[in-house]
Amino acid sequence: MQYYTTNNSSKSIPVASIPIVDYAEFYTDITERLTDSNYHIGEYFATIEGDHLRLFCLLLNDQASSVEITSFIIDYYCEESLPSLTALHPQVHLFEREISELYGIKFDKMPWNKPLRFAHNRSNKDNSMDNYPFYKMNGESLHEVSVGPIHAGIIEPGAFRFICNGEEVLHLEIALGYQHRGVEGMFTSTQNRLRQSLLSESIAGDSAIAHSTAFTEVVERLSNSNNEKNNIDTERFIALELERIALHIADTGGLSTDIGYQLGQVACEALRTVVINTTQGWCGNRFGRGLIRPFGTNYPLTTEKIELIKTNITDVRRRYNEVVEDITSSPSILSRFEQCGVVPYSEMLTIGGVGFPARASGLKRDIRNSHPWGEFLTMESPHNSIVMSQGDVMSRLLVRCGEVIESIDYILERLDNFTPKASAKPNFDSMLSADSLSFAFIEGWRGEICHVAITDERGDISTYKIKDPSTHNWLGLALAVRSEGISDFPICNKSFNLSYCGNDL
Repeated sequence: MQYYTTNNSSKSIPVASIPIVDYAEFYTDITERLTDSNYHIGEYFATIEGDHLRLFCLLLNDQASSVEITSFIIDYYCEESLPSLTALHPQVHLFEREISELYGIKFDKMPWNKPLRFAHNRSNKDNSMDNYPFYKMNGESLHEVSVGPIHAGIIEPGAFRFICNGEEVLHLEIALGYQHRGVEGMFTSTQNRLRQSLLSESIAGDSAIAHSTAFTEVVERLSNSNNEKNNIDTERFIALELERIALHIADTGGLSTDIGYQLGQVACEALRTVVINTTQGWCGNRFGRGLIRPFGTNYPLTTEKIELIKTNITDVRRRYNEVVEDITSSPSILSRFEQCGVVPYSEMLTIGGVGFPARASGLKRDIRNSHPWGEFLTMESPHNSIVMSQGDVMSRLLVRCGEVIESIDYILERLDNFTPKASAKPNFDSMLSADSLSFAFIEGWRGEICHVAITDERGDISTYKIKDPSTHNWLGLALAVRSEGISDFPICNKSFNLSYCGNDL
């Protein structure tokens, strides 16, 4: 089958260069390729093109570090059902569910064709949260436990429906889609690049740097500019790794809270504060808002800021290591985390898991390694992904712990060889290539982020697609609690720490 083959540092691609194939050919080829664990779908979406729908698929070949793009066309009011890829490869479920929800496309033998988000522009307005078809099991000894959609505190809404036999969880279904900001539509409703930059930082607040980096990469590639960016790639690399450090430390503290380990909780809260305050000292915002902008930055690293970062993260490294040593040497902590919430490699591969939860199950899926971009292309040796095999809460924690130390070492290494230079100011007026497609895959702290933009004949962004890693991994959390006591749900949940708003775009 025909593909347009490129990589994760590609300039924009003329839409006319992307092959159009028959769905039957697409179905057969994708079915075969997804039997190989080196392949997974990075993005698969539909967009209106004239009086028909054109569906684009970005297939990632992790072994070859390539991105293979193809498409097919169907009538907008197609009444025929398409054979479902999900029936053979469950990792496709989230893409087919969204396509079906938005455009009414029917997928034959789709085993889980439920709304993904209950988007405001869904094709069937009769589908609502009030009639969500939760999975049912019958039995006199079974009972249901409903959690949410409204939660204590400030987290976003989401419904968790447990089916239990006593305390044992037999099944968990997670229903999201309670709120929508229409983020993707906002990207196409304005061509103001500054406003779009601000939108990218608001997709998932705890991943402001990762999502704004993805948006910035997409825009810069669409401009096909060869502007000298001096230290920009290195600075973005450092910002992204600071975000990873802060959130992994925060979740180490969160897991400590859930088992009553107060020392780990307060120590990690303090260390996370040091890291985000370091980011604030760099750009004026603890979450890195305003730091990542197209073609330049308003906050270049100076000698003083370099010393601030090096001093703070060196101290964080030492103190966090002490916390990790305490956690890994405590029998009571190990007894709670080990063999709890297991998602084996086979299941993580089947559902298309990404990020540190996938790596904790032995699935080496890491964009920094398989599809490097920016600063990751200049590393003397490829990024060393930290991989565990047990797939339990402890493994997910240990991957985080290892990545904190690894990221600190990466930053220190680069700052030791960093020479501050006058950086270009952001450029919000650059013309974008017309009738083109651009994409960026970024390894955020949760995992694989993807942004895709398509421009019209004027060079305006007419389609914008966003994929947060949480969308891949919510099903992993549901699998993790099967056969566990319902009281283990909080630590399983925190070991993934998925984003509601990253799903409810």
